[in-house]
Amino acid sequence: MSFNLMNIGTSGIRASSELLQTTGKNISNLNTKGYIRERTEHTTMVGNQVGRGETVRLINEFAQKQLNRDISNKTYYEQFVTEASRVDSLFAEDSNSLNKSINSLFNNLQEAMNQPSSRVTRSLFLTDAENLTEQMDRLSGIVFDQGNIVNQQLDLFADEANNLIQKISDLNGQVTSLNTPTGTKASSSVLNERDQAISDLAELVDLETLDGPNGEKLVFLGSGQALVMENGTFNAFSLAGDPDPNVRELRLDVRDGQAVALDVNSSTLKGKIGGLLAFRDEILHPAQNQLGQIGIALADAFNEQNKKGMDLDGNLGGDLFTIPSVTGFAYSANAAASTAVVTATLAAGKGSEIPATDFRVTYTSATTVEVAAVDINGDVIGTPSTGTIASPGNIVFTGAAPIETFGLEVSITGAAAAGDSYLIKLNSTAAGNIELATDRPEHLALASPIRTTTNADNIGSANISVGAVSNTGTGSNFTVGPPPSLTNGAINLQKTANANEYIITDGSGAVTFTAPPPAENILSQAGAPFNGYGFDFNIEGTPQEGDTFTVEFNTGGFDDNRNGLELSKLQSSELVRENVITTTTADNLQTFNEAYAGLVTDVGVVANQAKTNGTAFEALAAQSEAWFESMSGVNLDEEAANLLRFQQSYSASAQIITTARAVFDTLLSATR
Repeated sequence: MSFNLMNIGTSGIRASSELLQTTGKNISNLNTKGYIRERTEHTTMVGNQVGRGETVRLINEFAQKQLNRDISNKTYYEQFVTEASRVDSLFAEDSNSLNKSINSLFNNLQEAMNQPSSRVTRSLFLTDAENLTEQMDRLSGIVFDQGNIVNQQLDLFADEANNLIQKISDLNGQVTSLNTPTGTKASSSVLNERDQAISDLAELVDLETLDGPNGEKLVFLGSGQALVMENGTFNAFSLAGDPDPNVRELRLDVRDGQAVALDVNSSTLKGKIGGLLAFRDEILHPAQNQLGQIGIALADAFNEQNKKGMDLDGNLGGDLFTIPSVTGFAYSANAAASTAVVTATLAAGKGSEIPATDFRVTYTSATTVEVAAVDINGDVIGTPSTGTIASPGNIVFTGAAPIETFGLEVSITGAAAAGDSYLIKLNSTAAGNIELATDRPEHLALASPIRTTTNADNIGSANISVGAVSNTGTGSNFTVGPPPSLTNGAINLQKTANANEYIITDGSGAVTFTAPPPAENILSQAGAPFNGYGFDFNIEGTPQEGDTFTVEFNTGGFDDNRNGLELSKLQSSELVRENVITTTTADNLQTFNEAYAGLVTDVGVVANQAKTNGTAFEALAAQSEAWFESMSGVNLDEEAANLLRFQQSYSASAQIITTARAVFDTLLSATR
């Protein structure tokens, strides 16, 4: 009996001691990151003796996986909101407003129109134009700097992810070596360290885990690509831009080049890395392209309208702004022998046709190409346009009218193979590279290059309109000079005796034609060569036989502001393209102010939506953490109660041994 009591007491002390050790370990690791609460469980032996205890980690793997997923979503929005809020604040700042500079430019244009022969008011306009280019450059620089910050953080996060992937793989190796067929198990500290590394990796990317053989944890991206595989092999993140080295693309490469690299879908990455890439793709790149698009459209509109006027030197107007050209980035998959260099800029007068996207030129043969608008992922938007490479290397767009050229003027030198592609990023760099084409205020062409007069001896009530100029360049009736003039001289228009009939005469000869009321666009109705002169006019009122009208070059007309009026109309004209995909009846254009306001609004809407989503996922992560901690976290009150309970159990077991000893001593004494 005493022997049984002794065994009972001894096993009880051993069991209580193990329980106290486990409880003490839980309490001491209360603040240890990644520690999983443990519990010692004992079996019952023959005769209801307490068997050897087994200490287990209290973990709910389903709760753990859910927590990792919610952590990935939470950190995704935290990173996105942090970056987006900074850009939102910068664009919302009044001093950074492009609309403020645009409005100031048109206000000073109005002052110049009020005094068209004044160099002072023209100088104020030119100063504002310079300020506008600097403002666009500053805004573009802000976006570009944010892009550099994104790249720097991506480098850091990719290195951190690679270190964690390596660590998980190494810990898998330790677990495998410690787990043996005889029943030896890896220590809790190794398992805790591995779980913590997986949790840390979940902060960077969305992931899923599977149990492998011998206790390994196989780790995959949420999109399915393997990060940690069996037998210690693993994938590592790499950052490479193809074709633009400044736009990092996250890739997975097997270490030592043992397999082909896999592209990673950034839209499903989540975590901090996914948040950075989403911020770049949803805010930074669209903002940069929209800024460039607005700058290009504005510069082109001013250039084209200024060319239709006469400046203060009496010459035909020229460009006020210089629109940059860019060289295309070659894709890494291009043929090694390709020597093509693709250069693109805006085709003059096509500023309203360029969408806020990048473009890709793809060879379909040695002499034909496809040009397509592409999104940030390189996916084609809408339908590509076809073109032929003509001498001296310019792309001539072909196809049924209306031909979509995206407003581009593309030239190519060298040769390439079918399938080779080049990325054109005209918009993304344009805002920071648009410059003034002149520093002389005299070059602002406020006057119209033509003037019309009604003969004072006319007896009818008709008058000739001031005329509208559509082209002063190649193919028009203007000669640049010096001095500038109408190529075929002054135009005389005379009413004949026949109803609605006129005779038009200049250096090219005379043409008799009929212009029924309303007598509009007279030169167009007169036919060749007059209909290609680049300007036109109307007859208003009722002319009589013999009435004459004259159109001539506006020599000395410096107090004229008719072209200035056309320049001022640009502020309210819809000249910025909204979408790539459109219809012939859709309203697909907006004003400069509307385009910039839309840009600022889009940034704000996306940033606020991310804040809302972030709040929701933060609450979900908190719930998942509470669920996980309820099982695996150390509860100090519970452990304190266990400590007292196990201490009493230990004391009771010790008392059993004391009692057994007393009984044994009594028995010995009785036999003496």
